[in-house]
Amino acid sequence: MDTNTPLLPQSARSQKRSVLQAIWRDIKIVFRSSPVNYLAIFVPLGLFFGYGHFSDTWVFVLNFIAIIPLAAMLAYATEELADKAGSTLGGLLNATLGNAVELIVSIIALAKGQVTIVQASMLGSILSNLLLVVGFCFVAGGYNREFQRFNQTAAQTMSSLLAISCASLLIPAAFRLSLPDNNKRQDLLINEKLLELSRGTSIVLLIVYVLFLWFQLKTHHHLFEQREVETDRAVDQHTKGSKLSIKSSLSFLAATTVLVSLCADFLVGSIDNVVATSGLSKTFIGLIVIPIVGNAAEHVTAVIVAKKDKMDLALGVAIGSSLQISLFVTPFMVLVGWAIGVPMNLSFSPFETTTLFIAVFLSNYLLQDGESHWLEGAMSIVTYVLIAMAFYYLPDENTMGSLMFST
Repeated sequence: MDTNTPLLPQSARSQKRSVLQAIWRDIKIVFRSSPVNYLAIFVPLGLFFGYGHFSDTWVFVLNFIAIIPLAAMLAYATEELADKAGSTLGGLLNATLGNAVELIVSIIALAKGQVTIVQASMLGSILSNLLLVVGFCFVAGGYNREFQRFNQTAAQTMSSLLAISCASLLIPAAFRLSLPDNNKRQDLLINEKLLELSRGTSIVLLIVYVLFLWFQLKTHHHLFEQREVETDRAVDQHTKGSKLSIKSSLSFLAATTVLVSLCADFLVGSIDNVVATSGLSKTFIGLIVIPIVGNAAEHVTAVIVAKKDKMDLALGVAIGSSLQISLFVTPFMVLVGWAIGVPMNLSFSPFETTTLFIAVFLSNYLLQDGESHWLEGAMSIVTYVLIAMAFYYLPDENTMGSLMFST
């Protein structure tokens, strides 16, 4: 054999080089799609600490940060895939995978029996979107403008659906409070009936969500067309017009889903020890901390576009995410729990349902006139801070039981 003969033909080497260049190009496009993607350096750190059995506090913190850029990449890959699938199928993809991170984290938590974390994270995602994200959007977009205007009809439609979702959580709570539980047998019977009510309510909510998708994608799609155009423009500005192919989008979608699942598994698995060592309650971690994981990228995007006076897009991101959580993810998790034998219901505590009612009531009030200014945003942020402070000082049921026993 001639030693001067190359091991690979010239065409094979050039083809390999072009493939590597295409992969590098796609990686750069994905990384430039969101400012939070540079936190991806924490992904290998989170996995290393998780597999290395280090301190649960470090495992929780590192994987918490790691999921933030993964959520942004997952959302971008979904948007790219939806853009090539057409308006109807693309809308269904966004509706199904728009909160994929919340779904993954919740399914893993539910499989581990962390029902309190799942319920609190669902409620926390709704509260953070309705109060914190909308508040920052109003402040960012209105600090140098007298008013900002948005599509009043679309906003009120979504607000009405939020009211229905709020009622679906208030009714099981009221049902629970209206029945006495004088003994353990009665309590078991009440919980059984409450579980049946929650499963029936979840099926109804999923039907309502399908009706909303039909309204949004078919019968009244013109109300949401401007938002879709603005979304495409915003994505193009981040990536300078570059696009992923269908194959690349599917590859990134699969890769980020696997990484999110691994990081979420370590995150959820470390919660019990974090609660024991930090003094934070499970409710606070689920309601305030966990929602940041799946919503951070959306929060940044919504605030950026609100600052550019694209309030329809900003509200579509914030309120649309709340709708997906309340009408799709939460009832879906109840049915998942039913399927895997983990009882999860829609019965939240009176304090939790009160905070949800306040959030929905305030958001409906602020959206009813089709205009916003920075002071309304400040009101929303302050309300969220007050709720977060209250949940910080609110002890879990186990803590309350130990306190009552000690006294």
